[in-house]
Amino acid sequence: MATAPTTSTVLLKPEFSVDMTCEGCSNVVNLELNKVGGADFDIDLLNKKVCINSEHSVNTQLDTLDKTGKAVSYLAPK
Repeated sequence: MATAPTTSTVLLKPEFSVDMTCEGCSNVVNLELNKVGGADFDIDLLNKKVCINSEHSVNTQLDTLDKTGKAVSYLAPK
């Protein structure tokens, strides 16, 4: 008896450009994202990008990143 192939859902993480120039900048981003809770994120300081997997909307994520005082823009899902 053959079984039907299963499909898996891949969740895309929103990717943001954040104007980070040093480790201190990435620490501020880390601090703000931890405050909101419910977020798993990757900070790429070299490429000035942050990818967030969160239960929160993209707008909430943008608002949270805006609190860092850094220039932030939404790039796309990754």
